Amino acid sequence: MGKPLIMVSSVTYAMKGKQILNNAGIRCEIERTTKRDISNGCGYSLYVPKDTDEAEKILRENNIKIIGRTERSNSK
Repeated sequence: MGKPLIMVSSVTYAMKGKQILNNAGIRCEIERTTKRDISNGCGYSLYVPKDTDEAEKILRENNIKIIGRTERSNSK
């Protein structure tokens, strides 16, 4: 199973999203999105190892612009 990433539209949304999720008790980290996964975004994603669906719901409820989801292999 890969690393679930929620792609966001800007580094600002990534930082705001991390704070929102941490406040909700969901652990996450900001990561660079690989070039092959970038379509319309800034190149930043939130890595959410658990509760990814719930995290996406919380982000959307807080007006964080999500451009998609991807998974990256566990090895960098």
